[in-house]
Amino acid sequence: MDLLSLLLGVILILNIALGISIIFLERKDASATWAWLMVLLFIPIAGFILYLIFGKPISNRRIFTWDTKSRLGVKTAVQAQLRALEEGSFEFKHESIAEYEDIVYLHLRNDDAIYTQDNTIDIYTDGTKKFDALIQDLERASDHIHLLYYIIRSDNLGKRIADVLIKKANEGVEVRMLYDDMGSRRLGRKYIKRLRHAGVQVESFFPPKIPMFNFKINYRNHRKLAIIDGKIGYIGGFNIGDEYLGRKKKFGYWRDTHLRIYGDAVRNMQTRYILDWNQASRNDILYEDRYYDARKQGDAGVQIVSSGPDSDWEQIKNGYIKMIMSAKEYIYIQTPYFIPDESLRDVLRIAVLSGIDVKIMIPNKPDHPFVYWATLSNIGDMLNAGAEAYIYQNGFLHAKTIIVDGKIASVGTANIDVRSFRLNFEVNAFLYDRGITQELEQAFFSDMEASTQMSKKLYENRLIGIRFKESISRLISPVL
Repeated sequence: MDLLSLLLGVILILNIALGISIIFLERKDASATWAWLMVLLFIPIAGFILYLIFGKPISNRRIFTWDTKSRLGVKTAVQAQLRALEEGSFEFKHESIAEYEDIVYLHLRNDDAIYTQDNTIDIYTDGTKKFDALIQDLERASDHIHLLYYIIRSDNLGKRIADVLIKKANEGVEVRMLYDDMGSRRLGRKYIKRLRHAGVQVESFFPPKIPMFNFKINYRNHRKLAIIDGKIGYIGGFNIGDEYLGRKKKFGYWRDTHLRIYGDAVRNMQTRYILDWNQASRNDILYEDRYYDARKQGDAGVQIVSSGPDSDWEQIKNGYIKMIMSAKEYIYIQTPYFIPDESLRDVLRIAVLSGIDVKIMIPNKPDHPFVYWATLSNIGDMLNAGAEAYIYQNGFLHAKTIIVDGKIASVGTANIDVRSFRLNFEVNAFLYDRGITQELEQAFFSDMEASTQMSKKLYENRLIGIRFKESISRLISPVL
């Protein structure tokens, strides 16, 4: 009995100490603070362990070598664009885009996101077509290949990509592959060894100190980037694995959105890659002109915006909010997870109540149950405000797309949830082009035909069991 009392006393002291740390030292968001305090109160032992896995904050130091930006001339270019916008001398290729100069200015100030307006963009919503295009570009590479994916699997698609990388490395092309250690935890050692043996440089992001035991659930690199010869860049939602080709029964057809960019925006994607690679590897990528050989083509405006837990600002979320605030007619959203924080929820609700047509599309099945039930709960809030909600039925919807008034859009890796806004490293392309935006809009309308509309009445008649799951999931949503 004395031993049990001692153990309970130790647990109580640890919980109190952890609670004090959460409140006074880590200065988390209020909702996340209360969520963790509730976890510690109701499940003290398991809660303590869960906090060590999920809640431990990242170091306050910036994990990236940000002086690289100065060496690459990013700071100088950003200051020049800021001055031009402030003085009213910045020239937009399309006058219709000039009305969004405040969004351009925001990303320049908030993320050093240089605005480029000489890009050609191809949109891929089908995994087979996206990877056929990527592999074709990889096979044409003559100088270097830079890949970064959250998930890389050693299945058929993974092996197909590996075969091309090995072939190009044998031809003398400089090949680098960066993957997230948690997202790609099932990636086999033989796969990596085969690549390295051929001369491919392979690194993992935030690997564990003890091999095979990675408990760093948070602060993962969720970005997906591919840069070929500094000229072509890919960005979007597809990872490397057979399920992204629709070959897994669990998910069925995989509906995602990915971009192929040719133009000056590739320079900014390359900078993002170099920063990520140099954090993960001891073999830094040094500045060389060949990495920045982008050719001007087209007239689409693009800003490449990054965010992560090492930043003081939630750059991508702020961009979403600014886009929504600019809407005059409509807002179309596709996301696998819809768990907005209070600020984003309020701005969407205000848009609906102001007469803006807000349509939100989510999948009909979960890949993470708690996240899915929390999503449904938030969809209920939007239905009450007057928004329209659509449940995609043709497989799994993984696209992260926002479209506003047929003029601007965002496509990238960030979901609408706390994990993407605060806990993971993400990257999005903010697009300023009527043609590209309307092409994304047509894809949205096509997906509506493969969806069922969730009416307010249908939502209110949901089963008691679903209501219970929603309540629990919404309570813990700040820490999901």
